[in-house]
Amino acid sequence: MQFYSTNNPSLSVGLEEAIFKGLPDDNGLFMPLHLPVLPTSFTEHLSDFSFPDIAFTVAKTFLQGAIDDHALRGIINRAINFPAPLHALDEHSYVLELTHGPSLAFKDFGARFMAEMMAYLHPHQEKEIVILVATSGDTGGAVAAGFYQTPGIRVVILYPAGKVSPLQEKQLTTLGHNISALEINGTFDDCQALVKRAFLDKDLTQAIRLSSANSINIARLIPQSFYYFEAFKQLPKSNQPVVFAIPSGNFGNLTAGILAKRMGLPVDKFIAATNANRVVPDYLQSGTYKPTVSVRTLSNAMDVGNPSNFARMQNLYGSTWNNMRSDVAGFSFTDDETEAAMREIDQRYKYIIDPHGAVGYLALRAYQKNVDPSSVGVIMETAHPAKFLEDVERILEKKIEIPARLKELENREKVATSMQPEFETFKNWLFEQYG
Repeated sequence: MQFYSTNNPSLSVGLEEAIFKGLPDDNGLFMPLHLPVLPTSFTEHLSDFSFPDIAFTVAKTFLQGAIDDHALRGIINRAINFPAPLHALDEHSYVLELTHGPSLAFKDFGARFMAEMMAYLHPHQEKEIVILVATSGDTGGAVAAGFYQTPGIRVVILYPAGKVSPLQEKQLTTLGHNISALEINGTFDDCQALVKRAFLDKDLTQAIRLSSANSINIARLIPQSFYYFEAFKQLPKSNQPVVFAIPSGNFGNLTAGILAKRMGLPVDKFIAATNANRVVPDYLQSGTYKPTVSVRTLSNAMDVGNPSNFARMQNLYGSTWNNMRSDVAGFSFTDDETEAAMREIDQRYKYIIDPHGAVGYLALRAYQKNVDPSSVGVIMETAHPAKFLEDVERILEKKIEIPARLKELENREKVATSMQPEFETFKNWLFEQYG
């Protein structure tokens, strides 16, 4: 299994280097040199397989023998040990609940799989690994839970001060042990820029073995493709086109869906659902990509002004924007529209959805109204509504149940280092801690 850089197709590395390095030296992103296609006998009979069986088959096909079957089965069984149930709103719209993992967010799938992969491959490594993670909300909690107390691995989580929910912040800052949190006085884009620059700094990379657990790491995208197959399995059999509405920030989740389609899953369309940070929907309309400073919104995990995985999307579709438009539609919505959607879903369907899922709901409704009324849509519910407790209760004007694993965080003490978004300060801190 070989991977190339989106900035240099002639560069080729193996699985271990792609995972542990995170980013190529040329600041591109790793992509599989060859993406195999699953047999139609598998995709046509998904209902015959359990979720772990589906995950194993997809991973085995993707990795092409890079990990032996017995070890891979163990990695899958330990990482994908919670469900992804499909909830019907009506006969044309469903919610895929990706909220049943340890941190109650979809990123548990990627973080746990990546942690297991690194733990399996780590005996081949001599130096302690320091994983750098930029988070706009959910990534940090999932990575913290996934890598907690993993031998030989340290995790540093960078998050924007005041721009994550209180319970999200507790997930990032209360574990201790091998998990450290940096509260950056800036935006998510500032956090992401610090992480990317660290990987390109020769002084740092020579002294410290750095890796990333953001969706810039290819190991995060592989398992996120699993639940597209699992969702498709649970849909009623029909000849109607299937579309996925994906709340999108850094676009790793949507990119994983595209990989699933390239491997043979018969998806008709992906719907990029964004808040006011609408760089990709604007690109799909105009053909011009214009990164911006991110804007703070109710759906904070999507507050990204320059999504990293757009480079992978461009790589998959080439430089002609119409190629991407054939597979991806884009819509954006305001906070007022998001709040109205949350109330509508609660009142109409007796279902409580978080702000990110509500953006997905709006995008699906817009697509079905304006593009294809015959489609059956799956909304990715990416985080449990209790993670945004104050906003959800305010909007719905009622109390909601808090899962025990979140409630136990309320009285834990936050431990985080406050820092300005200045690279030299960040670099010096890394040397002091790990150099």
